[in-house]
Amino acid sequence: MLLAFTKHCSLLRPSLTVLILCFLSHPAIGAGLDVTAKAAVLMEMETEKILWEKNKQAPRPPASTAKILTALVTLDRVPLKEIVTVSITATANKSSAVPLKGGERLTVQDLLYALLLQSNNDAALALASHIGGSTPKFVQIMNQKARSLGALHSKFFNPTGMPYRGQLTTASDLALITKVALANPEFRRIVATKSYPWKSSTWEGTIDNSNELLKSYNGATGVKTGSTREAGHCLVAAAERHDKILIAVVLGSQEKQVWQDAKKLLDHGFKTLDAAPGRPLTSR
Repeated sequence: MLLAFTKHCSLLRPSLTVLILCFLSHPAIGAGLDVTAKAAVLMEMETEKILWEKNKQAPRPPASTAKILTALVTLDRVPLKEIVTVSITATANKSSAVPLKGGERLTVQDLLYALLLQSNNDAALALASHIGGSTPKFVQIMNQKARSLGALHSKFFNPTGMPYRGQLTTASDLALITKVALANPEFRRIVATKSYPWKSSTWEGTIDNSNELLKSYNGATGVKTGSTREAGHCLVAAAERHDKILIAVVLGSQEKQVWQDAKKLLDHGFKTLDAAPGRPLTSR
């Protein structure tokens, strides 16, 4: 079929023939990788260039990847050593790992570690109430922050990422949010931490980071896992090699496949950069 097409094109002007053949031979940016996720994007952090994408603007439930934005707003507004009195309403959620107790006092730093390493919903609600005065007011700040970063296709209704009608984001938006978050050294340090000693009135021990890539992928530096029935398994992953930082966003994947999806994206990105370091990256 292609042979017949090229023979027909030979009757056209040579420049037009070359243009058409180049178009046919150039692979789509979403081609070449077998990624299970319903939406994904791979971005080079410094330049914001997209190296690979699949449905990058498709609206998807964020699950706990929303906590990246929650943490970013927190770090923008309060110091790590500030004391937060955990509200009773923050502890009403029964699904949190390392549950908190209403009235106990913890540092912002402790709450951020619980938030980002173990997706602690109580910590998200405690920080939201402390910073915004109420969860709805904090969520307004979240949405304002997202828009200011160019994440124009996202809408948040809570700081936890738990299912809520209309709460949606995109792989592209999460990549932009994560880029800014990783520019904050405190955020970067927290999400790269494999374990953190924890002590509160309800529990004492060690919090382990739920991001398996920190142990299994060369150069992994974070960032955040997430999973709900509606969202599927989600992961925002970052890795650094040779002074290049890549951000991979995987939304709507499967339980075990989510790690493979992220690894495939990161491997593809580093191979692309290593193979052609002088070649301009695909524009966003």
